[in-house]
Amino acid sequence: MVETSSEKQAVVLCAPGMHWYVLRVASNKEDRVRDTLERKMKIEGLTDRVGRILVPTVKERKVRGGQVKVSERKLYPGYVFVEMATEEDGSIPEDVWFAIKEASGVGDFISSAGKPTSMPDHDAAAMLAACQKGDEEPTLADLKLQVGDAVKITDGSFENFEGEVVSIDKRRGMVTVGLEVFGRATPVEVEYWQLEKT
Repeated sequence: MVETSSEKQAVVLCAPGMHWYVLRVASNKEDRVRDTLERKMKIEGLTDRVGRILVPTVKERKVRGGQVKVSERKLYPGYVFVEMATEEDGSIPEDVWFAIKEASGVGDFISSAGKPTSMPDHDAAAMLAACQKGDEEPTLADLKLQVGDAVKITDGSFENFEGEVVSIDKRRGMVTVGLEVFGRATPVEVEYWQLEKT
C-alpha cells in the first residue's frame, strides 16, 4: 500500500491518535509552563496521552555599536502548543486535564462548545515549520530596509547625508548606501540602525 502525501504529512505532523491544541498561558510564562507540563507528564505517566509541548521561537540578531547580540523572540506570545490525544467525544481525559490546569500560569485551551478544538493540519504544519526555522541562522531584527530604498544617515561621519540602499549584509548588520560626495557617487557602509527611510 502506498501512502498518499496527506497521510505522510499526518505522520510528520503528530503522533498517531494525537492532534495539536493551543493552550492560553500567562504572557512571558510560556517557557516555564512548557517545562512544568513536560515534567508533570513524565512524573504522572501521561506521556502516552500528551506528546510534544512547544513554544515556537525565532532567533534574531541585533547589531548595536558593532556588538552582535542574539535573542529569541516568541512567535505566538501567550500560547503553548500541546500534542495531545483526547477522548472519543473530543474531551480531555480527566487526569490530563487536572495535570495541565494545576500548572501555574495556565489558562484554557482554545475551544468550541466546551471541548478543545484541534488545530487544522495546515496551521499545525506552519507552526512546526516555524519551530524548525528557529534552529536556523538568526535573522536581523528591526531591519525594515530593502535595496533601492531612499535613506538618511542619522549617525556617524556621514550624518544627515541622503542616498539609496545599494546592498544589505544581514549577517553583519551592515548596509551599503550610495551617496553623492563632492559630486561623485560614493558607496558608504554603515550599520543598519544608523539609517532611516526618507
